[in-house]
Amino acid sequence: MAGGVLGTRASAPGLDAALAFIAFLFAGLGLVEMVLTTEPSRASAWLLILTPLLAWIYCAAGLLAWRRRPSNRLGLLLVIGAAAWLGAGLTGAHEPALVAAGLVLATSPLAVVVHLVHAFPSGELRGASRPIVAFGYVVALGMQVPLYLYADAPAPYDVLAVADRPGLVTLATWVQGTSGALVMVATTVVLVRRLRDVEPRRRRVLAPLLGYGVVAVLMVPFASHVLGPLLHLDDNGIDVTQMVALAGIPVAFVLVLLRGGFGRTGEVQELGAWLSSGPGARPALAQALAETLGDPTLELWFWVPGRERYVDGAGGVVGPLPSGGHRGLVEVELGGDRIGAIVYDATLLADPETVRGAGRVVALALERERLTAELLGTREVLRHTLTRVVESADQERRRIARDLHDGLQSRLVLLGVEAYEIETDPTASPSLSQAARRLRKGLDDGAGELRRLVHGVLPAALIERGLYAATEEFVAQLPIRTSVSFPSGGARLPAAIESAAYFVVTEALTNTLKHAYADEARVHMELRGGRLRIAVTDNGVGGASPETAGGLDGLADRVAALGGRVDVDSPPGGGTTLLMEVPCVSS
Repeated sequence: MAGGVLGTRASAPGLDAALAFIAFLFAGLGLVEMVLTTEPSRASAWLLILTPLLAWIYCAAGLLAWRRRPSNRLGLLLVIGAAAWLGAGLTGAHEPALVAAGLVLATSPLAVVVHLVHAFPSGELRGASRPIVAFGYVVALGMQVPLYLYADAPAPYDVLAVADRPGLVTLATWVQGTSGALVMVATTVVLVRRLRDVEPRRRRVLAPLLGYGVVAVLMVPFASHVLGPLLHLDDNGIDVTQMVALAGIPVAFVLVLLRGGFGRTGEVQELGAWLSSGPGARPALAQALAETLGDPTLELWFWVPGRERYVDGAGGVVGPLPSGGHRGLVEVELGGDRIGAIVYDATLLADPETVRGAGRVVALALERERLTAELLGTREVLRHTLTRVVESADQERRRIARDLHDGLQSRLVLLGVEAYEIETDPTASPSLSQAARRLRKGLDDGAGELRRLVHGVLPAALIERGLYAATEEFVAQLPIRTSVSFPSGGARLPAAIESAAYFVVTEALTNTLKHAYADEARVHMELRGGRLRIAVTDNGVGGASPETAGGLDGLADRVAALGGRVDVDSPPGGGTTLLMEVPCVSS
């Protein structure tokens, strides 16, 4: 959706490679930990199995979330949780240094779990969640210190001990347990309020995690203070009970992920792939935005300038948003004019800039849907967007060319005629005639410059007569022998296809003149199976590629956005052949 999250294409292969590395790393670390903690006398067999297993569960859920939403921190938090579980499991290791690390991190998974449930689903902490989570880390890491510094523990658990202070350890244990219970209760209150306040249509999506989160965090103090004494559980039994409860956190998270709580893909940039896909492959614009941003409740509103209000896709009046609610609104502009708004869940998407960035990406498509909603005014589902971003850019290019040609250029010509009339007026003084002559020459020069500018923006022949005629006109001006062949019938093609094809052909021939040292070129176009195929060949020195051939690199991206491709075959000394293929239907 992009610097930032927009503006660059996401590197999915690089991300996938990094996530695969993390997966193999945690798989290996878990197996190594099992090997290092195989003495039954040192730890419960259940704990030896459960600790790496929990780490793997958290890691798998984290990698899945990270893949779906790289910009959301929840995936990273889940992976950190996996690392915390592995760290806590080191208390059963053979090496004193590893045992020391395990003692320091023994209760760190609980702090990470608290952080996770507070940060869901946006990945950010807000309001009361910040101090609760911060205090949770203090309890898990800071209040743990007296327990391993002053406990009278058998080897190797005394690796960090500096003195035997049983009274201090008893007090520290009570303070840590009580403080941890308070953190869990406060977390429960926050989650219950969040679940209560959420909109009904979102409750079914968030309920699995928030509901289970309430149960899981309450199970930690409940197992210690109620189940343990009631069922006569030892410390290992209490630990296993708590770990089983906390293992459900990432499972519930995955359920929310699969039910639509997160976006299908990672970044807002994925909207570019949606915009460049075929019309039949696209979901509706609102659905594409909802899946990309990960907000199933997202709505699109369209601005009607004449009525000064928003309407929905069916033309019905909507808004304004009620004050004090959980819905956020980000306006979408195109060319400085308001064209619509994205209405989203502010508790789900904490950063409005992410939504605003997505709005910039789809502004052109949103404008088309806005016009549809304004004109139809009926309650029918908006048809899928039939044009692509490159088509919208081409339409704008054509509009600019027409405005310059029909507006400013025509006015310059008329002013030139008036200057000529003044120049040839027999009653005009010589000085006035001379000034009129200079003015006319300046106007003629300006009109010529404007014609060249218009031709650079979009040739008149391409607008008025189409691709084939414009190509013939361009070829006729080349200083080398160039042959052209076109499909029979000469039917017009879609405007965006014609523009892309024309600029690819002219750029290829321009490169031939500049770099190939060729004395002959050939342009061949054909329509076959609903696809336009173009071949531009020369007998030059070769050695060209899309990356080195001037503007062909950008044009290749433009053709790719239309569902086509550009290939260059240019062996040194063997001439150059450029092949372009793009799907199209004759107009």
